[in-house]
Amino acid sequence: MAAFTAMLSVAPFFLTVPLKAQTEVGIDLGLFSSYVWRGVTSTNKPVMQPAAYLSIPVARTSVTLGAWSNIDLGKYDDPADDISESGGSSGFNLSEIDPYAEVSFLVGKTTLTGGVLGYVYPNADSAPNASGLTTSDANTVEIYGKLGLDALLSPELSVYYDVNKVKGAYIEGAVSYSLAATENISVDLGALAGFNAGRGIPDDPLSGEISNYEDDGFTHLDLSAGVPFGVGTVSITPVVHFVVNADDRTKTTSPTDLNEDVKLWGGVSLSWSSTLGPEPTDDGS
Repeated sequence: MAAFTAMLSVAPFFLTVPLKAQTEVGIDLGLFSSYVWRGVTSTNKPVMQPAAYLSIPVARTSVTLGAWSNIDLGKYDDPADDISESGGSSGFNLSEIDPYAEVSFLVGKTTLTGGVLGYVYPNADSAPNASGLTTSDANTVEIYGKLGLDALLSPELSVYYDVNKVKGAYIEGAVSYSLAATENISVDLGALAGFNAGRGIPDDPLSGEISNYEDDGFTHLDLSAGVPFGVGTVSITPVVHFVVNADDRTKTTSPTDLNEDVKLWGGVSLSWSSTLGPEPTDDGS
């Protein structure tokens, strides 16, 4: 973790795991121009983001176990130009691993989800680039809850609370809409707004707590567009994100660009999933 930013990082997108009647396993691989977490630039150069999950139906709930990770693809060791979560130790550097477990269940047209999320940073203190460097000193845990509605624009509200190193809440509201472009191709549009509640700079500098943002309140607005399509059993989604920055942390896009009002990032994700075991019968058995 860089001393000047104290940024924590986690997946911009976890695998979306809907409630299933069968056990399901999934794998996701993202290739992106940069790593932007909750509006904050964690690495400002190309990254790879592998993830996997296992979702198991239990009674009327779905229990999901998974992990997400970030890999800095290059040796981003120029402190004047590079923000690098791994600190530029080497090329193709695993900089973050985020295991998680969650339980989801339906109440009418509402999906309720609760979970726990860990952050692990296997990066060396001796890395050459301190701009963005995040080490094991920042390892922490969040608990979270989500509420999603099966309604127009698929609104979702998520609340994450850090119980260890940050001890504050991050709140996110999101909507999405799929627009048919052709008979076989759609454009998935999304809008997401982030809010900080207690994750700013701690009042006591000796408390041992760290921060994600400078101030409480609105952090950023993320507008996205993706075009998913299938190739065999793999779903491929090119995506672009336009981010309106509000907090000083989200406005930092490089060690020398500290006050950018907007930023653009994107890439492509590849997803595969498969169900395991027999299909349920009409009586649910």
